[in-house]
Amino acid sequence: MVYDVIIIGGGQSGLTCAYYLRRTSLKYLILDSNKECGGSWAKNWENLDLFSAAKHSSLPGWLMPKTKREYPTKEEAINYLCAYEKRYDFPIKRGIKIQNIEKEKDLFLLNSKDQNFSAKCIISATGTQSKPIIPTISGTNKFRGLQFHSSEYHKAENFSNKKVLVVGEGNSGAQILAQLSKVTTTRWAVKNKPEFLPDDIDGKELFDQASAKYRAKKEGKEYKPKNYNIGSIVMVSQVKEARDRGVYNDFNYIEAITKNGVKWQDGKEENFDAIIWCTGFGYATDYLKNLVEIDQYGKIRTDYTSAQDISGLWLVGFGQWTGFASATLIGVGRSARKTVSEIEAFLSKSN
Repeated sequence: MVYDVIIIGGGQSGLTCAYYLRRTSLKYLILDSNKECGGSWAKNWENLDLFSAAKHSSLPGWLMPKTKREYPTKEEAINYLCAYEKRYDFPIKRGIKIQNIEKEKDLFLLNSKDQNFSAKCIISATGTQSKPIIPTISGTNKFRGLQFHSSEYHKAENFSNKKVLVVGEGNSGAQILAQLSKVTTTRWAVKNKPEFLPDDIDGKELFDQASAKYRAKKEGKEYKPKNYNIGSIVMVSQVKEARDRGVYNDFNYIEAITKNGVKWQDGKEENFDAIIWCTGFGYATDYLKNLVEIDQYGKIRTDYTSAQDISGLWLVGFGQWTGFASATLIGVGRSARKTVSEIEAFLSKSN
């Protein structure tokens, strides 16, 4: 069978694209490498807090149900995505990991370990979770203790009685540090001085600011940002609590990793049992390598979500690269709607 569109990735971005595709006459299919619904959320750590209230953490067509606390938990986000998928009865095949894609004439040939697929168009919606980044720092490979990326962190209790270094001044680092500091000895290493948003600024405000910046750029106007950095740490409840305990008062800068810990910029050395790298992600697009040129972070050349160097390929939900706030639940709808509109126009011309 040849599909009009195949969506690679069944998380929030893939589901949002499917929501708009179901309004068309196009034959489409979602392929997801996960065996369960919920996208990459299931791989996040326990006690993860979203940055926005439920009504501002929703996909198109159906609001996230009211949550127990102000900000939804990881489990509530997963339940919502699973219910959303079931509500709209999207066609989806699970446990399918696309390893390679080639194009023959006007068709994309998608190869997985057990099954192959054909489509006229592809939407890549695989996000970043499977592409963790650990920065290159002198001595990283010498450390004898436990060392891993935040994508492999699950819960603080696993580190009781261990001295842990958390690396990274973003939201992941702040939340994980908040949790670990309750059960064990922690230190915080950063690249830049941490910045915190005001207590009353949450994800909805950040989305509004991203939207204002997007509109200004589109209209050729000057964007005047608020007096805070929208990339700063969001003050969810667990971060506020940790701040009140003084957890974020002390941080330092790494010069090198040693076999037992780190050497700080002031020359002093300190030993640790574990290092957790909360240092972000690249883009999970390796399977596109035979179609387009991909840089070291997994990025390709695009016009908004449309690939520049090959026709019929779109990328949705990869953050600022493919649309302002497109890596968020509330923000991906704009990118998905425009993408499906472009696909309809593309296929109309091709037929």
